[in-house]
Amino acid sequence: MSDRRTEIVRAATRVIARRGVRGLRVGELASEAGVSTALIYYHFTDRAGILRETLAFIGERADRYTAEPDPENAARGHRAQQSPRSELEQALLLELQNSAEVRENSTAWGELRASAVFESSLRDDLARATHTWVHEIAELLGRAHPAGTAPAHAASAERLTALLEGLSVRWLSGSLPLDRARTLLGEAVDAEMAGCRPVGIRP
Repeated sequence: MSDRRTEIVRAATRVIARRGVRGLRVGELASEAGVSTALIYYHFTDRAGILRETLAFIGERADRYTAEPDPENAARGHRAQQSPRSELEQALLLELQNSAEVRENSTAWGELRASAVFESSLRDDLARATHTWVHEIAELLGRAHPAGTAPAHAASAERLTALLEGLSVRWLSGSLPLDRARTLLGEAVDAEMAGCRPVGIRP
């Protein structure tokens, strides 16, 4: 993606986080990005194209910051561990960190998901992005718990990512402290790891 195109989708993420998808106007986006509306249409054709590329940008940015060392552990002097379990926890917990980038990314993702209730054109792209995310978490679960089955890992990944989205909304809206959200998510990982068994089988 060109620098100008990247700056436009970065600006779109800011606008969506601030005003929601319904508040995204091409004129305001042009002003936010410091470009002309004609250039936006040149790069993205229409509003749907802007939303599609913005959703992809949000996913790529999340992939980047969830692959970095957890700043809370680094601040406590903990050495980064490379175990599959640590990779799984990091990929989830780093979606809950008090940085401007994560707040903006998570808010924009939530706005896009909420808007898909009313804008059917967003649903397919969101479904694909969600499927990719669930698949990535299921792969991490598989490495962390190799005795489990693929269907069990997929079901656990769906539960964990759905929980993470809910915790993120509560944290961002001020109804749940960040530390509590992270604790609850960590406990959910523990529960899923303990119960990661074939679907339909109970202890």
